[in-house]
Amino acid sequence: MSIFGKIKDAIFGKAHAATPPAQTRTAAPVATPVAVPQQPAPAPVSEVDVERNLTAMAEGKDLNWRTSIVDLMKLIWVDSSLDNRKELARELGYTGELDGSAEMNLWLHKATMRELSANGGKVPAELLD
Repeated sequence: MSIFGKIKDAIFGKAHAATPPAQTRTAAPVATPVAVPQQPAPAPVSEVDVERNLTAMAEGKDLNWRTSIVDLMKLIWVDSSLDNRKELARELGYTGELDGSAEMNLWLHKATMRELSANGGKVPAELLD
């Protein structure tokens, strides 16, 4: 599983699991038209409140998950080693030096938040800019 996938799963939890496909019915051919009841379409999965989930997870912990990719990863029990951050950077399309610099880490945090938003997360604007 990708590093971003681990992050997303840890934050979204089971609330954002894939909705199973609707069952299809096939009717046997009949001589007269028969109405086949349709199952209602599954309700769309609502957005996951990323800030609320992370704030709840951070309760009682001294981690600055709002700006630090390392603290964010520690909070959700994802290995925050430089190797994992390099892999995350590759997954999210970082083009700078993979050296663990402040520039790389700030970019990673913003890109992670943007990607969470793009995948159904409700992320406050100040965490996206």
